[in-house]
Amino acid sequence: MALTRAIEPMPPDVHRRLDETGLRPAYDDRPPYQRNDYLGWINRAKRPATREKRIAQMLHELDGGTHYMKMVWRKSAGPGE
Repeated sequence: MALTRAIEPMPPDVHRRLDETGLRPAYDDRPPYQRNDYLGWINRAKRPATREKRIAQMLHELDGGTHYMKMVWRKSAGPGE
């Protein structure tokens, strides 16, 4: 599924945090719209404290695997799953 919105760039510090926490595979496993939404939400933060809080929430949700933007989320089964 292709996104119709602009693709948000991944900031280097977010990339580093995903790698350091071992959560890059969980991030990559999310649908494109979720990855883009997370990055846009983080990139729009005006204050450093807000930005850090958003990064922490994203990492927590990726680690748990059951939430997206504080909403319950389950990976939908693809073909053959």
